[in-house]
Amino acid sequence: MIDLNILTELCDKLGCRITPECSLSEYITFKFGGPCRALIKVNSAESAAELLKYLRGNSIKYGIIGRGSNIIAADEGFDGVILLFGSEFADITVEGDIIRCDAGASLASACCHAQQEGLTGMENLFGIPGTVGGALYMNAGAYGSEMKDVVFSAEYIDENCEIKTIEAKDMDLSYRHSFFSGGDYIITSVTMKLTKGDPDAIKAAMNECMAKRTSKQPLEYPSAGSTFKRPEGSYASLLIDQCGLKGLSCGGAMVSEKHAGFVINKGYATCADVLELCDKVKDVVKEKTGYILELEPVILK
Repeated sequence: MIDLNILTELCDKLGCRITPECSLSEYITFKFGGPCRALIKVNSAESAAELLKYLRGNSIKYGIIGRGSNIIAADEGFDGVILLFGSEFADITVEGDIIRCDAGASLASACCHAQQEGLTGMENLFGIPGTVGGALYMNAGAYGSEMKDVVFSAEYIDENCEIKTIEAKDMDLSYRHSFFSGGDYIITSVTMKLTKGDPDAIKAAMNECMAKRTSKQPLEYPSAGSTFKRPEGSYASLLIDQCGLKGLSCGGAMVSEKHAGFVINKGYATCADVLELCDKVKDVVKEKTGYILELEPVILK
């Protein structure tokens, strides 16, 4: 049972903003989803730990979102509290070849800070939507680079609501997986170790990376990014294309005609449309190729 009065008092004490009955469609890049019982904009690791103590201690359902770029939100909404790690928890500091980011900092901002300081290693990550915390959680990557290539350490809240530090070697980083995946661990900051480089060359590489994305991906439509994980031995987009599924639609959801690996929102898609379409794609791909596709986004329900 959520007592919004008590929760609001706690947020006031911590300096966090709370919005009751907040529509998730405003915070999810797919641009659909029903309301949550309350959305709280987290402002520090300490605030997050205090909020988690209350939520866990009172058996209140909760979810964590950053920029909402790898999430499919249910049409009926989320019967719990959402902790938003966003612009109010997004400090970035640079010292030498080390860049430290609050979990709510956007990955794009981190890349830009690195470029301005003449630090190389993050160029291929530029343009990946989402926060630094979210990127580490799923070991995000693109064009041959992954977060595991640059991460040095991270701060996180454990199952006992205590703030801990973990080194990269202990993060169990692999394709779209980390130590944090599926556990009661909440990333609060990420530290990356880069190498010195030429700012102009770094900027050119970032621009080239973004040009690739713009030319090949349907960035003009709402989506959750890549819809399916890469199956071992092939690529999801290749299999979907080979099965002739580009342009396949369910309601307002469609397999992009520009990039088969993206399911897009044509402007009026619902969660039900997207999940129905994804199931159809998985069925056809399995029937025609034998490959089993797995969703990459998290379903928030």
